[in-house]
Amino acid sequence: MAQPQGLLFSKEHEWASVDGDRATIGITDYAQNSLGDIVYVELPKVGSTISQFSNVGVIESVKAVSDLYTPLSGEVMEINGALENDPSAVNRDPYGEGWLFKLRLSGADEQSALLSAGEYEKIATE
Repeated sequence: MAQPQGLLFSKEHEWASVDGDRATIGITDYAQNSLGDIVYVELPKVGSTISQFSNVGVIESVKAVSDLYTPLSGEVMEINGALENDPSAVNRDPYGEGWLFKLRLSGADEQSALLSAGEYEKIATE
């Protein structure tokens, strides 16, 4: 699957959609496909401050338990509460209804450490 343009990607298979000082975070289609059927998502707490590339949660599937990392630093403003009852939304639509959390960015210039869609596509297909 081609990665959506306009997003930034981490080598840990998370994506970020940045709009001003806000960002929406999720996992990539490659990540959800590798995990298989997702049965539980543990997300960071609203109001918590998280640092780029730090472990902020867990994603459990029928095949594995995987740590969740954040591609950017900031304050968690919102989590996708719908995933509590329907974690499979991450499998169905990882770039849409399966988003994980939203951040108010810390202001640090961290986006240059992330990958474009084309750069990410190369590592996801290796």
